[in-house]
Amino acid sequence: MKNLFQIDVEIKNCIFHLQQGNVILCPTDTIWGLSCDATNPNAINKINKIKGRTSKPYIILVHSMAMVLKYVKEVPEVAYELVEKTEEPLTIIYPQAKNLPEILLPPDKSIAIRIVKNEFCNKLIKQFKKPIVSTSANFSNDPPPLSFKEINEKIKSQVDYIVNYNIDETTTKKPSKIIKVNADNSIIVIRE
Repeated sequence: MKNLFQIDVEIKNCIFHLQQGNVILCPTDTIWGLSCDATNPNAINKINKIKGRTSKPYIILVHSMAMVLKYVKEVPEVAYELVEKTEEPLTIIYPQAKNLPEILLPPDKSIAIRIVKNEFCNKLIKQFKKPIVSTSANFSNDPPPLSFKEINEKIKSQVDYIVNYNIDETTTKKPSKIIKVNADNSIIVIRE
């Protein structure tokens, strides 16, 4: 019960900060990430400032394929199959995003989305009712930290809230696989 109570308290705190346009540091289904409301350009700018980067697009996290449909104009058929069959965390780059700020998108207007399956993130996004940005908790061009203890203290000091859940976990994780799906159902593997 303590674990469920802790998750609920942390989710409540995260939602408060996300609604304020703040940046949180939170565990995801892969590595720890800097997150914010994916529909808030000012919050996205805060992440850019923390990471020291200007124009690289970010991944957004959602809780279901139904949520993907709110932010992608047309989902290629192959994407449904990939989502259904994949066990490991998978980020899919979809063509033609919608309902998202320009600052989040590359010039081709595609969007990288991952449906999270772990309990904490999934519950957070369901209750927040919006996608969240997720990017590794590191400075631009530095390697991503594979556990909370590897996160640079300067990064920690610049976020508005650090989730107090799974901080002591020692299992190192890795970033998700990234696949780009095109309107013609062709696939390009971006990161294994």
